[in-house]
Amino acid sequence: MLQPIALGHKSLADYTHVAGRPLIAEIRELSEQLQGLKVLHLSATAFGGGVAEILYTLIPLMHDVGIKAEWQVMLGREEFYNVTKRLHNALQGNPDSLDAEEWAIFERFNEMNARELRDGWDVIIVHDPQPLGIRDHVPGHGRTWVWRCHIDLSTPNQDAIDHVVPHVRGYDESVFHLQDYVPPGLDGALVNICPPAIDPLAPKNMAFSPEDAAFVCDQFGLDVDRPLMCQVSRFDPWKDPMGVIDAYRVVKEEMPEVQLALVGSMALDDPEGWEFFNSTMAHADGDPDVHILNNLNQVGAIEVNAFQSQADVVIQKSTREGFGLTVSEALWKARPFVGGDVGGIPLQVQDGETGYLVSSPEECAERSLRILRDPDLGRRLGRSGKEHVRNNFLTPRLLRDWLHIFSRAA
Repeated sequence: MLQPIALGHKSLADYTHVAGRPLIAEIRELSEQLQGLKVLHLSATAFGGGVAEILYTLIPLMHDVGIKAEWQVMLGREEFYNVTKRLHNALQGNPDSLDAEEWAIFERFNEMNARELRDGWDVIIVHDPQPLGIRDHVPGHGRTWVWRCHIDLSTPNQDAIDHVVPHVRGYDESVFHLQDYVPPGLDGALVNICPPAIDPLAPKNMAFSPEDAAFVCDQFGLDVDRPLMCQVSRFDPWKDPMGVIDAYRVVKEEMPEVQLALVGSMALDDPEGWEFFNSTMAHADGDPDVHILNNLNQVGAIEVNAFQSQADVVIQKSTREGFGLTVSEALWKARPFVGGDVGGIPLQVQDGETGYLVSSPEECAERSLRILRDPDLGRRLGRSGKEHVRNNFLTPRLLRDWLHIFSRAA
């Protein structure tokens, strides 16, 4: 049932010029006592979301410093993914929780995948709720079990969190983006606060010339001589693409030449994604200046890089957000940013200094117009945002944090 994921090679030394020598030296020193540590990452999907993006970089860097890390993805059917998407939404505050039959489906698929897990790991890291129950069936297969939560648990559905917390208590450690996400009931458990990070050398984030970015955007029908607003995210109610369209419409009344690109990725473990994609298309109502694109339109990492690099304003108008890697991606490209004042976004955006935080389509429109009308302001926000990401949200810092956790398991 468990599917191993093949990974490429990365060298920590390549990150020295962006992360700084002191951090790289600290990582090397920490890893000296961890040579040969056997670490398994378990997740629900290998593409289409932030967890996968993080692991494609993090695990090769673990290899480079001497950790024997692997990544396996649990397999399920449509009924399981429907249940886990509902669970994801409930944990982020949706009033509808799972019924008894749905909880039984969740448990059954976790048990089925647990049967395929081999023994002998020093550390097993389970990412997000989908594979959370695997540990219950094979606790002895890992010397240390860590649950890594990537979602916003600040205002969860009570029934959903009541089902999840007993599972988490069985783990040796847990990791959350923010202290606000740690649910009651974990008092006394070993909880780590560790925000995620982006790979500055990945195709999505590497330096792009303005000419190359404009060329790529032109291939998708964008007029590169007109201002562009852009949001990159899954098609998900919590990402509020319809609110972005509403904000764009307000901007367009003042600045008719503006365009909007909504760029997303359809993930295997997100069955309602297509339904919401179609709803977003309907909300755009055929506006030729609203470009709604996804990975099935041949939009990959390079194309996302181009859209973000070309945008005059990058938006992430989430109403719930565990962290939002696209925020740091935009800031790393020195683009002016407007985002929802929720979850992990304020961790990345210092309002008025590295971008703007907003709570409504009207506020989003007002801040976007302010940036579009004042290019110097946009450049100033962008420069500050890039340095904030450099100091806090690049992958080597995330690797260091994991090595600290592993030090307790070694």
